[in-house]
Amino acid sequence: MRHRVFVTRRIPESGLSMIEQEFDAVVWPSEEGPGKQEIIDNAKECAGIVTLLSDAIDAEVIDALPKLRVISQYAVGYDNIDIEHATRRGILVTNTPGVLTESTADLAWALLMAASRRLVEADGYVRRGEWRVAWGPTLLLGRDIYGATIGIVGMGRIGYAVAKRAKGFDMRILFTSRSKTPITRQAEELGAVRVDLETLLRESDFVSLHVPLTKDTRHMIGRRELELMKPTAVLVNTSRGAVVDEAELIRALENDVIRAAGLDVFEREPLPPDSPLLQLDNVVLAPHIGSASIETRSRMATICARNLIAALKGEKPPHLVNAEVWKG
Repeated sequence: MRHRVFVTRRIPESGLSMIEQEFDAVVWPSEEGPGKQEIIDNAKECAGIVTLLSDAIDAEVIDALPKLRVISQYAVGYDNIDIEHATRRGILVTNTPGVLTESTADLAWALLMAASRRLVEADGYVRRGEWRVAWGPTLLLGRDIYGATIGIVGMGRIGYAVAKRAKGFDMRILFTSRSKTPITRQAEELGAVRVDLETLLRESDFVSLHVPLTKDTRHMIGRRELELMKPTAVLVNTSRGAVVDEAELIRALENDVIRAAGLDVFEREPLPPDSPLLQLDNVVLAPHIGSASIETRSRMATICARNLIAALKGEKPPHLVNAEVWKG
């Protein structure tokens, strides 16, 4: 008998076709994802579900799905899932690590450069027909990247990929890390210097955030941290929105506490239409597209499918988050 699975959004065919070959798959038809009750209604007879970061898989959802054996997350992060409760229930949770490192680092750099050189402002200036003088000595002046100091908060895979790109710009590289790891040693071999967060914020021209969202990192960048930064500094966030206190960031951008920001993630997603961020010229906004390249999203789908298939065949998934559940 084929297992029944629920896929909360249509993922790329590279992975979806694998799932549909193995299981009776119910695929949510809309880009606007299902709500909590809709997830429960569609997955109550399912042995597996494929989830996205925007799907709230909390204890209530987990308890409403008695046949559930595996949650296959189509993402690296999994802060939308109650891992502890899934573990207590003996449910495997998997993710798609490693595959989106370079794509997310590319986007962090795109945001950094766009915010620094005011590209969105410049684009609007041209489109509105305000460009009436061919060249002006003070027109839309930005900040140099080459030779500046970049501070990388969190030296994991993505942080290290950002550091490698910074090396090409001959930047001074500072970073924070909770512990020494093979990646932090590689960063130091690259010439990066490990410092505390306060030093990094005070000395960096660009600050790029690359930490997971945990109890310790929620609002780790708040009023005090923003005020430690240079008034000419640019903040880039491609990690999780709640790592930054958004209200304090808005205040800082409105009052020239920092020069600019480039944001791919927000405390509420999608960004509310009344968000003050939408009215600010000194912030570049993207709709959570860190991994949004054709190649990366396709590889994520394949990994997600392999995790799901392995789990429901009684095999250990390649990327298991809660390994303590696995009995072997």
